[in-house]
Amino acid sequence: MISWPRALAVVSGIAAGGAVIGGAAYLGMVTGAVPVDLGVGRRVRPLGPLRVQIDAPREIVFAMIAAPYGERVPRSLQQKVRVLERGTDMVLAAHYTPIRGQLRATTVEVVRFSPPDRVDFRLVRGPVPHVSESFLLYESGDTTTLTYEGELGTDMWTMGRLWGNAVANQWESVVKTSFDTIKSEAEAAAARRRDG
Repeated sequence: MISWPRALAVVSGIAAGGAVIGGAAYLGMVTGAVPVDLGVGRRVRPLGPLRVQIDAPREIVFAMIAAPYGERVPRSLQQKVRVLERGTDMVLAAHYTPIRGQLRATTVEVVRFSPPDRVDFRLVRGPVPHVSESFLLYESGDTTTLTYEGELGTDMWTMGRLWGNAVANQWESVVKTSFDTIKSEAEAAAARRRDG
């Protein structure tokens, strides 16, 4: 027969081990290091739409979107994007997003370019099993409307839906930040073109 102090120590050890495993699994999911694609209870939710109007021609805006994936990546983006494989109209790229402290999420996506009006992204590895997104560019004179839309899918029914909502909020926040950068850089490039 096992004594109460010994039984309590065993239960405490199991609970601590479970907490460590649960914490590691959570970190793996958040950072994209342990993608979970069970194909069970899949739920898909929309991403966006998000829109921003940019005072620059469409080809300049498209160039700003494509810049991180080019042969010569701007220094400011080298810590955020790394091209793993390159084709004629597409790349396989790792995207790095800071989470907290030194912790960062890594997503790997296929990025397909359809100049001058569309860039599509399809998730290969990340915190959820399915994401497909598009940046759509509509030109009117020297102004471009940049629109973001997509969908995000998670497994495991309600638990997956809750996780998907948390991921989607962060995902859309990153897109909004990208839109701010694209807008400021495209408008600055358009001003240089007008002045030069």
